[in-house]
Amino acid sequence: MSLTGVWLQLSDGDLVRADQAGEISVHPTPQLAGKPARWLVTVVVPAVTGAGDAAGWRCGPLHRTLAQCDVEPGEARLALARLLARLDGLDATGVVRAEVSPRADLPAGQRVRFVFTPFEEAERSAAPETRPASASRSRAAGSDPLADALDSAFAFLAGGDEHSDPAGPSGSGRGRTPTPQPTG
Repeated sequence: MSLTGVWLQLSDGDLVRADQAGEISVHPTPQLAGKPARWLVTVVVPAVTGAGDAAGWRCGPLHRTLAQCDVEPGEARLALARLLARLDGLDATGVVRAEVSPRADLPAGQRVRFVFTPFEEAERSAAPETRPASASRSRAAGSDPLADALDSAFAFLAGGDEHSDPAGPSGSGRGRTPTPQPTG
């Protein structure tokens, strides 16, 4: 199995196939005159980019930004790696996007969370009137093993509440700490 059916939504809305991400990185941007440094959660894709100046040409890996925040995002890279590993085991298809909470009262490690939307769910919400009967949420348990596995994984990830952090405050998976709901 691989993550060829899972896509990562970048902060600009573009998509990168998850199996193309070779590294998950968290790093600060430089502080510029009049602008504070920001923290970036990025994935590295197998493409080389370069920049040059009078001193010469420098090449390096291409980082694609998933999220930006004003404080270090704590365990964001581990949370994304755990989610991708679970999705890989389920042979899932869909889009993972980062949500950054504007709430300053949250610990830094809870400001970024990753949300997976299966393609089937996105298609149902986009055109519910054309949804086939087989895509109904009221399907019999056991009738679709992949759907049952995804439901089970999402229940685990959500801890019974769709706005819970599966890892808890220590990353152990024992605590179910609420995470912010998107505002807007």
